[in-house]
Amino acid sequence: MKILVKEQILLLLTFGDDEIRTECVKGKLTKTKKKGATRNSDLLEIIHANICGPFPHQKIDGNHYFITFIDDHSRFGYLYLIAEKSQAFEMFKISQTEIERQLEEKIKIVRSDRYGEYYGRFDEGGRRAGPFARYLQDNEIAS
Repeated sequence: MKILVKEQILLLLTFGDDEIRTECVKGKLTKTKKKGATRNSDLLEIIHANICGPFPHQKIDGNHYFITFIDDHSRFGYLYLIAEKSQAFEMFKISQTEIERQLEEKIKIVRSDRYGEYYGRFDEGGRRAGPFARYLQDNEIAS
């Protein structure tokens, strides 16, 4: 983080009172495991996808968001900077290619918040599958 701030890729974050920050973090931690929750036993069984942003300060080529793809078993993840949520599909394809080549395994399930950038928009006929959802179906990846 220090290097990223020094290179002016990230802004220096100031949080004010450390005691308040510590209490905030403690409040977000859970001491008990969710009932019935288990971690998968195989790599690439489930990939969790999430988009964060928009962030108020534009950095590196105008990016306002980042997207993560995290393996449920290993918790290893990929993070990509993106300018728009509509880039989620392209970033998934890039990530999928890299991950599957490295591990010589196929992604089986993708989990996300199921917003429009992943699965399409609603219209008068209900939800219409977008390019991302059709790609997952065509490649036999459950969602």
